[in-house]
Amino acid sequence: MSQRTERRGIHVDQSELLCNKGCGYYGNTAWQGLCSKCWREEYQRARQKQIQEDWALAEKLQREEEAAYANIQGAQSHSQAQQAQSQPNQASLATFSKFEEKKTNEKTRKVTTVKKFFSPSSRTAPKKAHSDKEKTLRDWRGIFTPPWEMGSPTEALVARLRENQEGKTPSPSITRQSSIETDRVSRDFADFLKNLQKPGRDIHKQCRLFIESMANKKDLGAEELSECVQDFYQNMSDRLMTHFKGSSDCVERVMDQVEKYIMTRLYKSVFCPETTDDEKKDLATQNRIRALHWVDIQMLCVPVDEENPEVSDNVVKAITDVIEMDSKRVPRDKLACITRCSKHIFSAIKITRNEPASADDFLPTLIYIVLKANPPRLQSNIQYITRFCNPSRLMTGEDGYYFTNLCCAVAFIEKLDAQSLNLSPEDFECYMSGQASPRRPDSSDGWPQTQEAPGPSSPALAQVYQNLDVLSGLESRQDRVLEGCRSLQADLLAWQGSVEREVHNILEKYPLEICPPAPAAIDAENVETERLPPPLTPQVFAG
Repeated sequence: MSQRTERRGIHVDQSELLCNKGCGYYGNTAWQGLCSKCWREEYQRARQKQIQEDWALAEKLQREEEAAYANIQGAQSHSQAQQAQSQPNQASLATFSKFEEKKTNEKTRKVTTVKKFFSPSSRTAPKKAHSDKEKTLRDWRGIFTPPWEMGSPTEALVARLRENQEGKTPSPSITRQSSIETDRVSRDFADFLKNLQKPGRDIHKQCRLFIESMANKKDLGAEELSECVQDFYQNMSDRLMTHFKGSSDCVERVMDQVEKYIMTRLYKSVFCPETTDDEKKDLATQNRIRALHWVDIQMLCVPVDEENPEVSDNVVKAITDVIEMDSKRVPRDKLACITRCSKHIFSAIKITRNEPASADDFLPTLIYIVLKANPPRLQSNIQYITRFCNPSRLMTGEDGYYFTNLCCAVAFIEKLDAQSLNLSPEDFECYMSGQASPRRPDSSDGWPQTQEAPGPSSPALAQVYQNLDVLSGLESRQDRVLEGCRSLQADLLAWQGSVEREVHNILEKYPLEICPPAPAAIDAENVETERLPPPLTPQVFAG
């Protein structure tokens, strides 16, 4: 089995699931093979470098604007000095007013240039009347905000400039349309925090402020939103670790509730955002899996016997769990669906082989389950878990292991080719285009084999083929039964005629004579009458 699996390109060494930097945690293909911790470090390092380059460019533009402004002011001052000498009275007042007007216009143009540099679009709205000092303080105040409220100085300046143009965004608690699930999660979160008393009030306040701050960041990219959420997780975890004095179990329990509350409230705005191409990836993966509908158990060397009802039941449960992942809102709940699916897979392999399953058996079976399930929005769900799940869950534990294997399975499906399935390129292209379908193999030496009946590509098709075979057998049996019925009917008619003729002959040979019966007394047939006493005779007694 292992040799066939390795030859088909499905075998994955367990060391390949770990972080490329050798930290010992599980890596992720979405993070270029790094764990969440190493990826955040690399991302923050790259982002800080980009921020420094942005500020350097902004300072350069600022210096160029100031130099241009100084040159213009020098030329204007020289011309105004000459005019002042000729007209010292009213002309000097008019020149001073024009100078103030030009100075104001120049400052306005300089501020607009900086806004255009940091704004994602070139649209400008009418500016409100604020003094230059208030604008400068408001623009730079964002640098000193907490990290979960403002990811970088660039983001702070962008948010403040947009606030100047569009006005302050109303609170999301006023404008959002609350759902039943959101209200239920909010009540459960409030009930949970009541047991923590004072720390619970502080946690609820910080979560509410964070959700309100995220409402003003809808235009940010998915990576920036993920960074904000991860920074909030880290700061909240540090606070809880200080409060609970290093009790990791208590911190993890509280962080699970915080994640559930935060991500339920933010789900609609951060799941598959418009700034990403997650939707295109979903459609591409879905079409890819549909095109691979002909791949079956034998091609992937899956050690599962679906003829066994117990094994088939575990396979159906695994498919149901991976499809149910899309209906969950919290990343932890989506991971729980993946974990349940994986456990059903291990159970099916154990029942089939009567021994515990290995990692080399698990990955091909997981690929087969994903191909048969074709989960909705698979790429979006993987990206959502990657971006907004508590990083400690993805780095260690069974949740992280199963999620890493799912990412490997999806990557294998995207790169699946003829060599991986031990097929010729011509056969692979025919199967992918639908021009031909593989046949049932009669041995395990090679694939495909030529047979009369097409091979099933799913349990449903296998059941259809089995039912067709049963119907064919029933049709032949029905023909035999009908032939027997017609023969029986002919025999019955012949037997009826022979019986009638025999009865008629007997009646002719021995005609029936009916003699009238002889009269007899009532007790004539009673043989015991001789031993009976004589009948009583009436006697008359004299009175």
